[in-house]
Amino acid sequence: MNRKILAMCLISGLAVNPGFAQKYEELAKTPPMGWSSWNKFHEDIDETKIKTIADALVSSGLRDAGYIYVNIDDCWHAPTRDKDGFPQSDPKRFPSGIKALADYMHERGLKLGIYSDAGYKTCAGEFGSAGHEFQDALQYARWEVDYLKYDWCNTPNFNSENAYKMMSSALREAGRPILFSICEWGTTQPWKWAKDVGHMWRTTQDIEPVFSDTTQISNIWNLAVTEILDKNAVLREYAGPGHWNDPDMLEIGNGLTENQERAHFSLWAMMAAPLILGNDVRDMNPHTLSVLMNKDVIAVDQDPLGIQGFRILQDDGIEIWWKPLTDNNWALCIFNRNHDPKDVSLDWQDFNIYDKFSDRSTDFMNLTYDTFDLWNKNKKGNTRKPLKIKVGGEDVAMYLLKPRKQ
Repeated sequence: MNRKILAMCLISGLAVNPGFAQKYEELAKTPPMGWSSWNKFHEDIDETKIKTIADALVSSGLRDAGYIYVNIDDCWHAPTRDKDGFPQSDPKRFPSGIKALADYMHERGLKLGIYSDAGYKTCAGEFGSAGHEFQDALQYARWEVDYLKYDWCNTPNFNSENAYKMMSSALREAGRPILFSICEWGTTQPWKWAKDVGHMWRTTQDIEPVFSDTTQISNIWNLAVTEILDKNAVLREYAGPGHWNDPDMLEIGNGLTENQERAHFSLWAMMAAPLILGNDVRDMNPHTLSVLMNKDVIAVDQDPLGIQGFRILQDDGIEIWWKPLTDNNWALCIFNRNHDPKDVSLDWQDFNIYDKFSDRSTDFMNLTYDTFDLWNKNKKGNTRKPLKIKVGGEDVAMYLLKPRKQ
């Protein structure tokens, strides 16, 4: 189909299959990890800031822990496209250009992400990609970009599925493997159509650094951490290697309490969510860094089985979450939504679970598991005896269960 005709159909909202190649399948076999500029800096970005963030990812050990994508969000754009219609970066804020910035990342073992929008303008009013999809994808490939977040502002009467298929096809035709992050906020249930289009898709509106008290939300569009948790939790059947539910970026380091940071990170790991940092990694307190660097919790998120965890019990503010892992292991997360600490007694025999989605069973009737506390870094015995613990307010206890050899 002629691309001009295709673009006209897209804008009119007609159902059209672009008919080009699909996304790059070899990317995002585990949930992507990295950093994004938006949560902390919004429009206030420039070349120096992005470079110093990259340097901090390396010096802090975060890169080696798996956080490899450095994603420039909205407002990197020049005032207008060039005379041929190709995107250019702001010459004042990014004087060396995006290609030089990509080189800077690659020299440090990092990858560069960039942002655009399926509409005529981005959410902050910069030029969008509507009508320029193939030009933009080609430019990103020339710049050696590795990740594209594609937003959904200023899209009057657009068909979202077609719009994202269009850019997915453009990226594929450009010839460079670029991770494609779909960001239309779950409006048209992308989990039902985007598996072959993108590598991750936002399931909710934007996150705000508020854990649960919705009276603290500053923008009616935004959601608290626990609101997003509840919306994303029910979508586990759609996630897996190469196609992830995305409950938005992490707000760890942006004003949450220590307990809330630990809970936020643990629950995102249990949901096999992308771990995209949204704080200023150049200036972190020791607790925030220790949360983000917990290799055992990261391993739960990055488990190659790629199964999103599930909530099986909610009682008086206490939630029990399970996640099947490789080697017949399980992750267990006990989440206390209450503001006050709670005593929890867990009889393993009450959780002889069969998870049809993963075809896995805990089988506590026949198996004994050794249990390892992933936050206190110690062995907590085994499943022959009930687990009795105190969980702090808005906090978690998290365990790895390994079956003993019979």
